[in-house]
Amino acid sequence: MDRDNDTIAAIATAAGMAGVGVVRVSGPLAPAIAHSLLGRAPRARHAHLSVFRDTTGETIDHGLLLYFPAPASYTGEDVLELQGHGSMVLLDELLRHVCTLGARLARAGEFTERAFLNGKLDLAQAEAVADLIAARSRAGAHAAMRSMEGVFSRKVEAVQEQLIHLRVHVEAAIDFPEEEIDFLADPVIQRQLDALRASLDDLLIETRRGVRLNDGLSVAIVGRPNVGKSSLLNALAGRERAIVTDIAGTTRDIVHELVSLDGMVIELADTAGLRDTDDVVEREGVRRANDALRKADVALLVTTASSVEDDMALLDDVPEDIARLVILNKQDVDPASSDGKDRIALSALTGEGVNALRARLRELAGFRQGDGNFSARRRHVLALEATAAQLVHADEALAARAGELAAESLRTAQASLGEITGSHTADDLLGSIFGSFCIGK
Repeated sequence: MDRDNDTIAAIATAAGMAGVGVVRVSGPLAPAIAHSLLGRAPRARHAHLSVFRDTTGETIDHGLLLYFPAPASYTGEDVLELQGHGSMVLLDELLRHVCTLGARLARAGEFTERAFLNGKLDLAQAEAVADLIAARSRAGAHAAMRSMEGVFSRKVEAVQEQLIHLRVHVEAAIDFPEEEIDFLADPVIQRQLDALRASLDDLLIETRRGVRLNDGLSVAIVGRPNVGKSSLLNALAGRERAIVTDIAGTTRDIVHELVSLDGMVIELADTAGLRDTDDVVEREGVRRANDALRKADVALLVTTASSVEDDMALLDDVPEDIARLVILNKQDVDPASSDGKDRIALSALTGEGVNALRARLRELAGFRQGDGNFSARRRHVLALEATAAQLVHADEALAARAGELAAESLRTAQASLGEITGSHTADDLLGSIFGSFCIGK
């Protein structure tokens, strides 16, 4: 499709019948459509009070017309915004009329896609637009805003700059194979590679935190029957969400609850007590508990001071990349010591120590003081992990004085890193990313 002659339109927002709705137009026909609706050429970046009429002269709506000439617009193209009343009926009628004037309906995410293709946003910033719209918490929205403003992209670019400098040194070293001096043995190259790997590790930690900020933290509450798992979920949720009894095996299925801790989304999963049982239903609950445990971000083992050593075996099969918290419950009757990090003593019944658990979950969910938080996606983590793997290969190749192999690993690492901001991105990935947006963005 020739975008140079293509103009798109969509309903961008609608705030209800009493609110304001927007029809957004982008492309070369935007000035002509504005002229037709306004009856004269629009003034750039000026709000024109207008009566929007159809081809028969019938009034569609009253509202504001704003025109943003290229390249000073969201998409980098000529953009027209028509602000009317929030009635979806009127907005749809206005959209249909705009299409009769030469525009076509936009695909999902096409406005932001054009902003990316026209260099107004990089790919990570474009994804942050969708993350901001879909944010489920205050912290997630703030993190997405920082990514949209380029915080994450600048961190990626800084690492990429280190990688480019290293590639220059390695490529220069292998350009002189006949020289008696072993340029690959230059300690500067190894120092640069070590510094690059350290920077990448730091960025990977921050990016994983950004994913949790964006998606929310998944916490599986596990333990043996009658240790207080359901009571703890109720304490964190602030309401009686799970049934609590003294009967072992009361919880047969997983009880999910979304809670907000200071504006951060935490998804709690109260699971069946882990034990051997002949009860078919309870046995299925145990199976589901183990499945939830393997998929969670945090495995929260609920036990007591007197049984913690035996219960630690329940975490033996938990994957290494899942954080583990040991909750020493029933502090009111079975006192225990707490370090506030990996082991937290509390009483789900009285509430003692529950705030310490909330604070720790906030940390694990990605919250930290200051403006360093940014949102990220799992594909960003995968790209950084692929980059890190290539740097390991490069390190091994340099140790073996295999300069060509080291150079190829560094080239592949740069391509993986470039997938984050879009400097190296396949067309099918672009389609998947922007296809997840809502119409009008």
